[in-house]
Amino acid sequence: MKDLFLLLSPRALGLKNSIFRAGSGVKKKVIVIGVIAIAFWAILFVLSARMLVYFQSVEVIGDLLAHHLLSMVLLTFFSLLIFSNILTALSNLYLSADLELCHSSPSSLEEVFLSRCIFTVIDSSWMAALFGLPVMIAYAWVYRPGPAFYFSIAHTGLALAFIASGTGILFTMIMVKIFPAHRTRDILMLLTVFAVIAIYILLRFLRPERLVDPDAFFTAMQYMSALKTTDSPYIPTHWATEILWGQLNEGGAKARFFEIILLWSTAFTVFFINTWTAGRIYLKGFSKAQEAKSRRAGSFILDGFINMIKTPLANDIASMIEKDIRVFFRDNSQWTQLLLLGALVIVYVYNFSVLPLENSPIRLEFLQNILAFLNMGLAGFVLSAVSVRFIYPSISSEGGAFWLVRSSPLTMKRFLWGKYLLSVIPMLILGETLIVLTNNFLHVSLFMMILSATTMFFAVFGIIAMAVGFGATYPRFKYENISQVSTGFGGLMYMISSVMFMAVIILLEVGPVRIFFMAEMRRLNITTFQWTWIVLAFLSVFLLICFTVYKSLRLGVKAIEAYE
Repeated sequence: MKDLFLLLSPRALGLKNSIFRAGSGVKKKVIVIGVIAIAFWAILFVLSARMLVYFQSVEVIGDLLAHHLLSMVLLTFFSLLIFSNILTALSNLYLSADLELCHSSPSSLEEVFLSRCIFTVIDSSWMAALFGLPVMIAYAWVYRPGPAFYFSIAHTGLALAFIASGTGILFTMIMVKIFPAHRTRDILMLLTVFAVIAIYILLRFLRPERLVDPDAFFTAMQYMSALKTTDSPYIPTHWATEILWGQLNEGGAKARFFEIILLWSTAFTVFFINTWTAGRIYLKGFSKAQEAKSRRAGSFILDGFINMIKTPLANDIASMIEKDIRVFFRDNSQWTQLLLLGALVIVYVYNFSVLPLENSPIRLEFLQNILAFLNMGLAGFVLSAVSVRFIYPSISSEGGAFWLVRSSPLTMKRFLWGKYLLSVIPMLILGETLIVLTNNFLHVSLFMMILSATTMFFAVFGIIAMAVGFGATYPRFKYENISQVSTGFGGLMYMISSVMFMAVIILLEVGPVRIFFMAEMRRLNITTFQWTWIVLAFLSVFLLICFTVYKSLRLGVKAIEAYE
């Protein structure tokens, strides 16, 4: 075990040095991040607490709704943890730059494997803890449980993280063993199939329509029976839900010893299965991952796609774009992130398809317009999340070879514009797909469909420009894994800025849309003053987007030119 602690120490020492030996600039960043995190937790806590208080005010079924919501939250986080661990395990176990050094050291295979498993648990679980803790504290604030509830949160969360990580790591080891690294395309195709199946099972487990459509049941007893029905007694999140709910609703009087034993015995079983499996297939999979990649049978498709993109571009920008595309499809840790993106898009669109709009007490026309604006904000947030993962690190992805770019005839302005142009078409397709599909499910008017699609079309240019600009302002050329680049201070600032950018656009368009809507509903003529307001509002949106694109890229060029 001595070597295990030695293998873990570099990350621990790096974290310690970044906190206690950081300069004033880094400490300011830590303070800013801390303040933002506290504000985010406070908002999430208030929203969760208000929802639970509302549930408590509903007689008979209030506690059933709160119990079912707890089950849905845990199941959602657990499913996302498994996806995250699959992607993170592929990088930590097979693709990290220091793995060759670790495997050539006197440390045993088990110790190297365990150290990488611990890194995978930490890297994959901290985000779930960040989002989940305020929700759990909201339950504690509303239901006033005893101190044992907080201990239950800690140990059930840890057990679920171990089970999810073990499942993801085991799945990754088996896939790498079956399919050699140079056949990554086959691995990803299989992973995509499993991802779609897992998402479908998750949505069927949640059955959210039962909570919002009691009219679908013939009697109140049937509705209550449906809420009381457990999702599945065989999944770990059900055991965790019963443990926590026993502390919340029963004051801790009824200890869930059986569920606790089931949860932790499963965690230990997964751990031993992974250790046993790693001793037999991990080293062979790692050896295959280091082999040179052979030319894939479908590479002519990629060649044709690249040639099509290069045709209208200048030689310098075309060469850079070709390099970025080829590096992206050769890097397993980059390519596999598309699985998680696909899962998020499917869930996003599905949620709009099951909204019970006809049962809302709000007039349908008003509700559709409200949801259309909400949809623009949510779609903008999804695009920002995609950009921070794929576009923001594009400058840092040059790594130690960035000096080649600086010493080449390619100017930094054209360098950033090349990064920008590479991202425009796929992001436009993604943004318009989200808007058109979800608005179609909302049955919005033709005016709102055109307005939303047009606004999102132009907003994409600003979102991409900010990602490139922030990525150039806060580059990180020394990294172990490219996915770590977007988790720093610059990535956080970009997400905040992009969310504010979309919020300002929506606020500017609310007034004109309300004028059009009320004029149509009441059959009124739009006055000259209102037309002036409408023109100025939409012109302001256009100028805001143009200013964002120009300023972001200009600041990025200045920052990257001044970089030593």
